[in-house]
Amino acid sequence: MRTVHAVSASTIYNPAQQAVVALLGRPEEPPSFPAGLGDELQQEMEHALAAVVERRGTAASLWVSKHALATVHGCEAHHVDAAARPFEWSPSAARGAVAHKAIELSVHWRGEAPPMDLVDEAIARLIDADGVSMQRFLQGLSEGDRAELRGVAVDLVSRFQECFPPLKAAWIPVTESRARVELLGGALVLSGKTDLSLGRAAGLQANKVIIDLKSGRPSITHREDLRFYALVETVKLGVPPRQLASYYLESGRAHPEEVTIALLRSAVRRTIDGVTKLVELETGVREATRLGGPTCRWCPLSVDCPEGQAELGREDDEAGSPW
Repeated sequence: MRTVHAVSASTIYNPAQQAVVALLGRPEEPPSFPAGLGDELQQEMEHALAAVVERRGTAASLWVSKHALATVHGCEAHHVDAAARPFEWSPSAARGAVAHKAIELSVHWRGEAPPMDLVDEAIARLIDADGVSMQRFLQGLSEGDRAELRGVAVDLVSRFQECFPPLKAAWIPVTESRARVELLGGALVLSGKTDLSLGRAAGLQANKVIIDLKSGRPSITHREDLRFYALVETVKLGVPPRQLASYYLESGRAHPEEVTIALLRSAVRRTIDGVTKLVELETGVREATRLGGPTCRWCPLSVDCPEGQAELGREDDEAGSPW
């Protein structure tokens, strides 16, 4: 049974906001986890990966993120190609970065701020943080493309404000929080950055909720990303988060998942398999496999890739003829 946070008489939530409050409401008895769980999961990963990481033959740490795991568990050829290319801003990447930064500002902004003001402030801060790369990208856009970028970002920020209640200080809202754990004496680093978290662990009781904000359609990868976050959190603190949720701004719906020991062990196995693939691809022991999927739509390899062409043809068939 959950207890819903008290709402003052002056606060009026719409149904979508009420649903968020019900989802995030702290249960009367938060789940507790055994002492030593984080150490146990760390030891399991280190035992399985010690020889694998040693084969790299370098003192440089191997940094593993949710993105690296997601791509290496998908099309390995796309992963290798993307990893070899320097980062460049794209319209979709810029829209997402601007919207996330603006939402981060909105959570901690004193008083109300119009979404357009938040987006403009977010763009200015991203230019300061990223420097030449972001500035060059924006300067290269036509006035229409720049207006479209701002418009999409404003729409996403507006959806967040419509769907989420104002986050009270007592809920301990934290945005864009980075976390990492070092395994094998620092030879392997698992790192992550959560969009939004609420609450914190108390003793061995799990009280934290981790939320990923999404602008697109649901994907199984989104759930696996959150499970990886939960694993990093558990190894770091010794206590896992209580709940994970992908929140889709377009539909105003959350896809929640309670954290269990079985979920964490699943994340351990996926991480072990992913790190093994990453090392084998890096050292040339493994030849990259090809797998059709959503990334084929923007993968430069798809032009000469049979699996990519088959995937694109399948998408065209599912879309049907416009005539």
